[in-house]
Formats: sequence, structure tokens, C-alpha cells
Amino acid sequence: MPPDRPPTSTCIDRRHFWYHVAPADVAAAVGGYVTLDHASGPLLGQVTGLTLGEHGQLAPDVRVEGRLLGDAVPPFHGVETRVAAPAEVADWLASIRPGRAQLPVGEMSMAPGVPLELDAGAFRRHTFLCGQSGSGKTYALGTILERLLLETRLRVVVLDPNSDFVRLGSVRDDVDIELASRYAEATDDLAVRSVGDAGEKRLHVRFTTFDAAERGATLRLDPIADLEEYAALIELAESVSASPYETPQELADALRASAEPAVRALGLRLTNLGLERWTLWSMSDSGSLDELVAPGGPRAVVVDLGSLPTPAERALAAEATLAALWRRREARDPTLIVIDEAHNVCPGAADGPLTALATEHAVRIAGEGRKFGLTLLVSTQRPQKIHENVISQCDNLILMRMNSRADLAVVGSVFSLVPEQLLAGATDFGLGQSLVAGGLVSHPTLARIGPRWSHEGGSDPPSDWALPR
Repeated sequence: MPPDRPPTSTCIDRRHFWYHVAPADVAAAVGGYVTLDHASGPLLGQVTGLTLGEHGQLAPDVRVEGRLLGDAVPPFHGVETRVAAPAEVADWLASIRPGRAQLPVGEMSMAPGVPLELDAGAFRRHTFLCGQSGSGKTYALGTILERLLLETRLRVVVLDPNSDFVRLGSVRDDVDIELASRYAEATDDLAVRSVGDAGEKRLHVRFTTFDAAERGATLRLDPIADLEEYAALIELAESVSASPYETPQELADALRASAEPAVRALGLRLTNLGLERWTLWSMSDSGSLDELVAPGGPRAVVVDLGSLPTPAERALAAEATLAALWRRREARDPTLIVIDEAHNVCPGAADGPLTALATEHAVRIAGEGRKFGLTLLVSTQRPQKIHENVISQCDNLILMRMNSRADLAVVGSVFSLVPEQLLAGATDFGLGQSLVAGGLVSHPTLARIGPRWSHEGGSDPPSDWALPR
């Protein structure tokens, strides 16, 4: 085909098209947009694949494959095709925009200047966000949470293992004054709970609100293998709410001094596991995690797992949060449960009874939570390590740079409707670049995540050690 003539496309299945060009004339990249000048009016399409090949004795050419966006059309042949201008993409998106809130979280990579807007209603389904360390995953999650807080009334509970979102309600100085005022109002009812805080702001859990499985997992007791201790634990838990003990240490001392062998064994077990030294416990003070996530509680809650000193305490806090939300599911209070670094909370292979129990809750919420208004936003660096029954229930995908082919294969197996070449491109993403798919967008979309309004929590280690001496 002469280079001064546009290529022509063919469509036989009403949805997909293809055309051929010389390698030097390839103008549209995978994920980019083309306009097909159909007799009935221009059609917008997205390029989903490029294949180099030879046809007979002709010189090598490139087969460009794509998907028509919008409604199906009758088969066609010989329709001139050109790269779409960003304005054409913007006009098409405006024509299909639903009446629900749209969350402007960045810019479309293949249509410069066109905002990436996520359909807020899609968060009624589970979302999977993944990207390797350094991809901008945590920053992107913060941007999404900010927009949800500002533009919707959806309740949000965040399990924050690295203290990245403890300043989610603190607006940056460089944010527009009017926007900063709106965001401050939207986050006025945001509660951050950390162990180091005082009073009701302290992160704590109450053992008496746990069910039998949680109590047993905390003390690593099996209801069959540890018959007497488990029975003593159940009896103790029913009476401890009215006990005179003000600290876990006082309770442990009393248990070890008991004349009952099973109760004394419980005290020894508690001491040997170091449970009385955990800073997470609450005896009678109010504002426990169980109360915090109850219906009518704060609109947004950040559970600062990173403030807890031991992995076991972090596992307990995560499990207690998920359990409390599930116990109150019949309230049908729409809630987005954000699990950052989810490979530590709901892994495929749990490293202890508390993590196993947290995984059970996550799997149950993934499978049944939507009918009660409970949805997940699961974020991780390692898709392979997430429990398969959690990731398989996700309908929305936000994929950032991912060099591991094995991890990409896991993502591809779950989100099979995303074109293979679009997924493969994630290995070359830069900082903040992403592929968004599922109900969040009308079609798989390449984008760059936009700026955050709130301060980032946590901190990176200094890198000045690499400077010349």
C-alpha cells in the first residue's frame, strides 16, 4: 500500500478489525486509538496487537489488530483508518459517560490531555491493584482513595501495613485553596488509629469481642487437640469483661496463680507467647477496632498496622478488623475494605493461625461480601502470593510496572479479557504508569496516575549513600 494513502480496515465479527501497513508506517501503538471513517459515521477503535509477518512474496508488513469501542456494527471492508486525535477520544468518552460520580485520577497515556476518570459505581465490585516495588503503586492507591473520599459517600476502611496513609486527611500546601477546603471537609470524619496515640485514638482490640475461633487462634489453641485449655478459655472469655484486672499483665499473673490446672496452663501459654506484653490490647477503654468499624462509625478509618511492633500483632489487628466487618454484614452498610500489601494479610499459604483466619475472612468477603455491601480493594507487589479465591473474585484491575512474567501470568489468567499485548507492556511501564481494566473504565486503558492532595505517610530510606565521596 502506498505510504501516502491511509490503510483500510476489515471487520467480520462486528467487534474486531484489522489492517496491514509497512513497518515504517506503523503510527498507532498497542493501546492507542484509531478512527475508522465508516460510511455511517466515524468509529473509534483501540489497537490491541501488532504482528510482524510476510505475505507471499511481498515485503514484510505489520498486521494491526484492534477492537471497536461502542456498539457492534455490521461487517465491513476497505474502511480508511487513521490515528485518532485526543479530542475524538474525549468526545466519545463524554458520549457514554454514566450518571454516577467519575473519579479523575490521572491522564490517558494514549490520548494526551484527556483525563482518566474511574466510574465510582464500579467499586461495588472487588478491585485488584498490583505493581512491583518502585512502580508508584502506593502513591496511586492514595490518589484513588482521595478521589473516593471527595466525590462519593462510600465508607472506606484501610488496613495500612506501612503507615503510608496515616496522613490521608492532611492536605498538602500546594493544593488549590478551594479544593483543599472541599477535601478537608470530606475527610473531617476520617479516623486514624495508631498504637502510639493516646486515649480513644490508640489502636486497640478487645479480646471479649472475639468469637471462639479468634480467641483460639490468638492463643494457638486447637478445640480438639487442646480440649481442656480451649474450654477454660471459653469460660474465661465470658467472665473477663467484668474482671477487676486493669492490664493484660495483671490478668496473666492471676491466671498463672489459679488452682485450676487448665486455667494455669492458659496463663503459662499467654506468658510464653508474650501476649501480655502486646501493646494492642484493650481492657475497658472505649474506641476499640470493633466499635470503630461498626455501622454509624467514622466514614473512613485507617488502621495503622505499621505502628504495631510485631508481625503477630499486625496479623491480629488485620484479622480483628475483617472479622468485625463481617460480623456486622447484615447492616448492609456499603464499605470498601482496602488491604494494602495483601500478600501479608490473605496469602495463599498462611504462616500462622491468625493469618489463616484473616485469609478465611478475606475469602468469605470476596465470595459473598458484595450482597452485603462489602467490597475489597486488594493491593500487592506479589500476585502469586495472594490467595487464589481472593484474586479470582476481582472484576477491576489496576496494573502498574511488573517485571515478573510469572506474576503477569497470574494477572492474565484472572483478567483474560485484557489483550495479551497490553498486559505484556507492563514490564516497560515507567513510574506512575498503569493499565486500568474492568468496570472502572469503558475499555482497557493505559494511563498515568495524577498528583495526590494529601501528604504521604511513611518514608523512604536515605539514598545519599550512593553519592560520590
